[in-house]
Amino acid sequence: MIRLESIGKQNGKQIVFIEASASLLRGEKAGLVGPNGAGKTTLFRMIIGEEQPDEGQVSVDRGTSIGYFSQDVGEMSGRSVVAEVMDGAGPVSELMAEMAVLEAAMADPDQADAMDDIIVRYGDVQGRFQELDGYSLDGRAREVLDGLGFSQEMMEGDVGALSGGWKMRVALARILLMAPDVLLLDEPSNHLDLESLIWLEAFLKTYSGAILMTSHDREFMNRIVNKIVEIDGGALTSYTGDYDFYQQQRALSDKQQQAQFERQQAMLAKEIAFIERFKARASHAAQVQSRVKKLDKIDRVEPPKRRQTVNFEFRPAPRSGEDVVMLKNVAKRYGSRTIYDGFSFHIRRQERWCIMGINGAGKSTLLKLVAGAADPDDGTVNRGPSVKMGYFAQHAMDVLDGDRTVFETLQDNFPQANQAPLRALAGCFGFSGDEIDKKCRVLSGGEKARLVMAILLFDPPNLLVLDEPTNHLDISTKQMLISALSQYEGTMLFVSHDRHFLAALSNRVLELTPEGIHTYGGGYTEYVQSTGQEAPGLRS
Repeated sequence: MIRLESIGKQNGKQIVFIEASASLLRGEKAGLVGPNGAGKTTLFRMIIGEEQPDEGQVSVDRGTSIGYFSQDVGEMSGRSVVAEVMDGAGPVSELMAEMAVLEAAMADPDQADAMDDIIVRYGDVQGRFQELDGYSLDGRAREVLDGLGFSQEMMEGDVGALSGGWKMRVALARILLMAPDVLLLDEPSNHLDLESLIWLEAFLKTYSGAILMTSHDREFMNRIVNKIVEIDGGALTSYTGDYDFYQQQRALSDKQQQAQFERQQAMLAKEIAFIERFKARASHAAQVQSRVKKLDKIDRVEPPKRRQTVNFEFRPAPRSGEDVVMLKNVAKRYGSRTIYDGFSFHIRRQERWCIMGINGAGKSTLLKLVAGAADPDDGTVNRGPSVKMGYFAQHAMDVLDGDRTVFETLQDNFPQANQAPLRALAGCFGFSGDEIDKKCRVLSGGEKARLVMAILLFDPPNLLVLDEPTNHLDISTKQMLISALSQYEGTMLFVSHDRHFLAALSNRVLELTPEGIHTYGGGYTEYVQSTGQEAPGLRS
């Protein structure tokens, strides 16, 4: 369906692709992977024709429809959410709009002379609309929106009143309702809660068209894709299998290439040593010349490309007492809505609680109460006297000083620290080379999240309160964070929609449901085994 043949592309001084080739066949579900800045978005833009390769060609089979979801959703306002989604359904929405115009014309006395033509045209349009199952369009749009977490009230509301994250969901719903032959999805799992993520996963697994997608959620990718296309050093390499299989194959390939490189280097060293030893002897001149020619003809094996993976190690956190946080008979209300009423909860040292619950269940509210960012209306929230808390919240990224660079921000927070450990810290969280001199105002959401996390973990607290800490983090940074937190000896309370993160780090689960609050002694994996569901909102 889609073929990229020996493409070359350069953006400014950066060479993005060099004679790169790949294909997407009918029905394939492929994950596109590569480091930040490798060219994933550029590849999407070339497929839809917004950019052209400098060399080679991108070909799409005639008649193939493509839907592209990107993080840049554009302006949305003036229509209801459901109308905005239906507008993206292609020919069906155009026919619906024309039918509305014709219906108005048929009710207009001033157009009586043209009524016969209007009725004939209305019949043609209505017939085509029925052929395309247009009368079910509203129902299908609502079904997709429901899956992505919209209430009926939100569906009828003005799309312009939504936050950026909810507008992303509207844009995604438009593409899914369009049902094109090929879905190009750039980070579709961003901004989704766990229930919506699992619904989207099920939708894409049964989708009949082809899919090419990026995602920072390895579990999401593993369950959908049957092929990985890797961008690395300007080349495109395809692997059959899911993301975990790709990682295994890539590691094996690198190991084999390294062994081949080392064997060739050893052979070259022997040949060069012989040449150096005998080049001045006339009796060995023919042998020396023969070996020089042999070396010139050898295809040199390149060592495997080194991926920058820097591990972060915690300094030991100060030990807290056994009682870390105590909530007793807590009540919390927002207007007429009661979130908690008579809620008691006890967190002990080295417990790692993950909080589960649908949107609006009170997950972030609980974190705010524990962190002191919100006060209970009734009851008490007490932290142990030796507790040193670190709180990661989404709004924490808004307080970064836009005029300070990444490195200056680290220095501001840790004025006693030497440059070397601060530079090492920055490198662990993806700020290497010139990136350390970026002003905070130009950082992306993911970069800001990484910087705030770096500040939080450099001088570790013994209680970590984390609200969606993996939002915007790429897979490698997320894995680094999981590895670091698995060695952390303090106490954790966190909310996340990343199932790999939940399973790797939790040893307790607090589930908030309309029927009541439940606790589970094991971690997320045991919670799934016990309930038979991956999230509370999926219960039948």
